[in-house]
Amino acid sequence: MSFREIAVTIRAVNRASSEFSRIQTDAQSLATQVKSLGSTLAGLGAAGTVVGYVANQFGVLNDAQAKVFNSAMMVVSVMGMFMRTSTGVAVAQKVYAAATAFATTVQNSLNISFATFLALTGVGIAVIVAAAAAMISFASSMNKATASVQNFNSATSETPQHTRSIQRAGETELYRRGVE
Repeated sequence: MSFREIAVTIRAVNRASSEFSRIQTDAQSLATQVKSLGSTLAGLGAAGTVVGYVANQFGVLNDAQAKVFNSAMMVVSVMGMFMRTSTGVAVAQKVYAAATAFATTVQNSLNISFATFLALTGVGIAVIVAAAAAMISFASSMNKATASVQNFNSATSETPQHTRSIQRAGETELYRRGVE
C-alpha cells in the first residue's frame, strides 16, 4: 500500500466520520423529541383521567361514559410512558424511517412525473418544431428537384429531334441485347 492510497483512505474516513456524526446528532435529537412527546402524552393522559373523574363526580358523565373516557386516557398515558423508554424511541425511529422512505418514494415519483411533463412539454415541443423544420427543408429540396427536372424536360423538348437521335456506333446492338 502506498502513501497515496493511505492518504485517500484517511480522507474517505474523515469525510464519512462527519456524516456519521451528523446522523448520530440527528438520531439523538429525534430521540429527545420522541421522549418529550412521550412525556407530553403521559401528562395529557393523566390530566384526562383526572378530568374524567371530576366530570363523573359533578354528573357531567355517567359511570359508563366516565369508565370509557378514563380507559381511553389511560391508554394515552401508557403510550406516552412507552414512548419515553428506549424501546419506544426505537419504535418511533423505525416509524419515522418508514415514513421518510415513503415520503422519498412519493417525492421521486413526483419528480419523475415532473420530468416527464417537462420532456413532453419542453423537449416534446422542440422535437415537433425540429421535425417540422426538417419537413420544410425536405419539401424545399423536393420542390427544387422537381423544378430542375421540369427545366430539363422543357429544355429537352426545345432541342431539335435530329440532335436527340444521335447514337453511338454499336449502341443499337446493345439495346437489342438488353431486350432479349
